[in-house]
Amino acid sequence: MATTGRDRDDGRAGVAVVTGGSAGVGRAVAREFAARGYDVAVLARGEDGLDAAVAEVERAGRRGLALPTDVADAAAVDAVAATVEAELGPIAVWVNDAFTGSITFFADLEAEEYRRITEVTYLGFVNGTRAALRHMTPRGRGVIIQVGSALAFRGLPLQSAYCGAKHAIRGFTESLRTELRHLGSPIQLCEVHLPGVNTPQFDQVIHRGVEHQPRPVAPVYQPEVAARAIAETAARPRRSTWVGASTVGTILANRVAPGLMDRYLARTNVAGQQDPQHDPPPRRANTWEPLPGDLGAHGEFDDEAHGHSPQAWLTRHRGAVLSGGLALAGTAALIVRRGRH
Repeated sequence: MATTGRDRDDGRAGVAVVTGGSAGVGRAVAREFAARGYDVAVLARGEDGLDAAVAEVERAGRRGLALPTDVADAAAVDAVAATVEAELGPIAVWVNDAFTGSITFFADLEAEEYRRITEVTYLGFVNGTRAALRHMTPRGRGVIIQVGSALAFRGLPLQSAYCGAKHAIRGFTESLRTELRHLGSPIQLCEVHLPGVNTPQFDQVIHRGVEHQPRPVAPVYQPEVAARAIAETAARPRRSTWVGASTVGTILANRVAPGLMDRYLARTNVAGQQDPQHDPPPRRANTWEPLPGDLGAHGEFDDEAHGHSPQAWLTRHRGAVLSGGLALAGTAALIVRRGRH
């Protein structure tokens, strides 16, 4: 059985590893796990953000470990996993979140840039999953969470490399999940798919051939919404979680009418991923090297970002909601029956 809650005599929830934990969603995830009693190892390339993330973990009263890592390097990820086990203890949860991306037409993206985005965003998840399994499999417990996106189901213009990587992660995860089931492994392999999130990524992506500051597709959510959903998935693992009504709508609409979605996104989403109100756009990217400084969890869109997702709440509490609905239906039926008599 997977170890997911407070299962230790010392009161700690266990050890969580978060890749891409120096900024954005990963930064919020590291904070959320620390608040829930986990010791947290943070993997990223930028040491300023790593140090700041670990300081937040320690302010929550937990142990933190900063591990400068390029997740595209499989040997490096294996090495830091061993370091986590040696310094913090057995890994209970591994969250794959690290990525890099672009808001650029395909024709304007160089082959080496495309390869790099794919190696970090897709193979980084493969490398993290492999490293986690090396340590979880002998113990027969653990949770691995792949942080996905609505774009793992529906590609957008200007993000072909990122969307391709997210689609690949879904296929990889489905294949591996069936292998683990075949082998009788109790390790939980979960996906959490997110909407547009207000993170600093839009100040770090390759930005070429489009005019204005990159932005998340509306509606936009704060990274803490994503972090809560990821932490809840660690506590109560499930195969796949969709966060945000826009994620649900995008996935379902694409299943029903993909051709209509092609036309709609072609008409609206090139402009929809740019924001002239936040110009001038940055001219630097973290594709090859991390940007200096602590970028934090939030981007530039706090003024429009939602701090809660009713859909995510309903998903986490679906059992109680269903029970309540059945109870209400039963009460209504009883009232109608009595009225007839």
